[in-house]
Amino acid sequence: RTLIAAIGDEDTVTGLLLAGIGDIDIHQRPNFLVVDAKTTQEQIEETFAAFTSRKDIAIILINQHVAEVIRGILDEYKAAFPTVLEIPSKDHPYDPSKDSVLKRVQLLFGD
Repeated sequence: RTLIAAIGDEDTVTGLLLAGIGDIDIHQRPNFLVVDAKTTQEQIEETFAAFTSRKDIAIILINQHVAEVIRGILDEYKAAFPTVLEIPSKDHPYDPSKDSVLKRVQLLFGD
């Protein structure tokens, strides 16, 4: 597992691509999804499922406001790899009370 995948708004994904995370595998599947007003919940869910089933992805970065759209799926996701990390976007600040990974860590440590 060597790749970082991204699901987020255009600014976030563009920044990550400029930082060098972009990849297209041998099946012509990208490791990123730009979410805009036209992106459906189903597309986000399908992309998340595809990323979590790929053996070359170690980390999935997802904007927290996009994660809210598929919160049920994220809360049920328990695998260690790929790890899912919720990140803020330019227009949506990070809210730790909504982060499913942080909630699990707090549960583990009794906070």
